[in-house]
Amino acid sequence: MSPRGRVYDESDVRVRAGRRGSRPRTKERPKHEDARIGQVTTVDRGRWTCLVDGHPVVAMRARELGRTSTVVGDRVALVGDTSGDPGTLARIVRVEPRTSVLRRTADDTDPYERVIVANADQLAIVTALADPEPRPRMVDRCLVAAYDAGMTPLLVLTKSDLADPEKFLAGYAGLDVAHVVTRTTAHGIEGLEQVREALQGRMTVLVGHSGVGKSTLVNELVPGIGRAIGHVNAVTGRGRHTSTSAIALPLPDLHGNTDGWVIDTPGVRSFGLAHIDPDHIIHAFPDLAPAIEDCPRGCTHDEEECALDAWVADGHAGASGRTRLESLRRLLRTRSGDPDAHDSDAQTDPHGEHEPG
Repeated sequence: MSPRGRVYDESDVRVRAGRRGSRPRTKERPKHEDARIGQVTTVDRGRWTCLVDGHPVVAMRARELGRTSTVVGDRVALVGDTSGDPGTLARIVRVEPRTSVLRRTADDTDPYERVIVANADQLAIVTALADPEPRPRMVDRCLVAAYDAGMTPLLVLTKSDLADPEKFLAGYAGLDVAHVVTRTTAHGIEGLEQVREALQGRMTVLVGHSGVGKSTLVNELVPGIGRAIGHVNAVTGRGRHTSTSAIALPLPDLHGNTDGWVIDTPGVRSFGLAHIDPDHIIHAFPDLAPAIEDCPRGCTHDEEECALDAWVADGHAGASGRTRLESLRRLLRTRSGDPDAHDSDAQTDPHGEHEPG
């Protein structure tokens, strides 16, 4: 009996649940077999816009995805409200297997790699021939990243009305990299159709410094998109960031039908390669790659004992073998941070940068 005279019985006894809770947990996750598949087209402040059967759907990530990255170009499984109506929100429950991943690090010592885009098959490296001045080492770094990702590189040279492209292209003669050249005229961009032809039927990522004309090309290729265009600072020679996030855009053909995808990314001021395996670069040179089987263990492929020199001398790589080997070694030095091949393109800009994607 309590001090106040109340009589207690067994109904007053509270049974505390076990430490593991009253309901056993399971590691099995729902398979979401009824999920709809969409493609991520842009990411903005914790919301992923996905294209599902031709219409955009805004989604959030499910908790079970954990730290798995979800980037532009990813194919994802969505559940919940996938109508795309204003105010609705779907949920991403699975990231489908990727065919390619374009990555970079902040610099050559940073162990943390950043995924820029997924599932693209072509990397268009947009470089102005003047205003701002071209930076070949940055181009080299993008080439290394393309070869590592298994993507086809494409050089897009803009502003040829200000400088002759031949001198710049001579530095890449040994790489067999496709290129297109544009120039600005009173009637628009000359060479735009050649750019369109190079992008048709592919998912292409456009990468380059701010001010090189990337967003200008996108606005011409995808009418009505209205990507902001920046200008080059007359004092620093650098462009101002105008795009702050990556976005995937359907590339229309002359009849308005989708014929490929263009992914516009923010202008980058660094492209670290700390995550790259040098052998991935060599395998992008099929005329040279067989030689490394005879290299000594731990060969850097840029030393006296390297088997590549004998391979080229014996004519296995053809008439352009020596030029190709020099180009390969330049890229390997770029990857390793060799002082002779290194410049500020590997370093984080002191004024900060926008992260793609």
